[in-house]
Amino acid sequence: MFERYYRELLGFLSLRLRDRDTAADLAQESYARVYASERAGTPVRDPRALLYATARNLVIDHHRRSQVRGGNAEPATDDAPLDPDEHAGPSAHEPDNVLETRQRFEALAAIVDSLPPRCREVFLLVRIDGLSYAEAAAQMGIAVKTVEMQMKIAMDACWERMERLDSRDAPAPRPARRSRAR
Repeated sequence: MFERYYRELLGFLSLRLRDRDTAADLAQESYARVYASERAGTPVRDPRALLYATARNLVIDHHRRSQVRGGNAEPATDDAPLDPDEHAGPSAHEPDNVLETRQRFEALAAIVDSLPPRCREVFLLVRIDGLSYAEAAAQMGIAVKTVEMQMKIAMDACWERMERLDSRDAPAPRPARRSRAR
């Protein structure tokens, strides 16, 4: 989780605080609180959302403490204009990309659900649980060659579905113009 969201969270906090050192401290504190929450047994369904909510609360607390101490609660202003692209989150979080990713996931889930039971079990053991072909074969009591064959069937079905999705999203080819004989 740390590697995935740290730079994004640091950019978010830096934009609000205009102080990179304080932003780094609050990012670290945000992670510490989320980890503490997980260790305490609180289920965390969306760690990114919890990180941002925690960070926002820490920014508010920081501004309140600054006011109490007589400091300036407003972020420092620079004369240089802000570049929104510099502080934007990753493109993976843009609505169009999120929708496309969700549609692709749902299409793959439907394919996996439609596989024959043995094929589906092999696919889940290998791709989701991370077992080797030999481990999956031993767990299911089948030959490694059978696991290979079932994985090929499952992967072919997934690739075929993804190709259909990709071709649906691609612009339709323009029909060739017929030349008239004169």
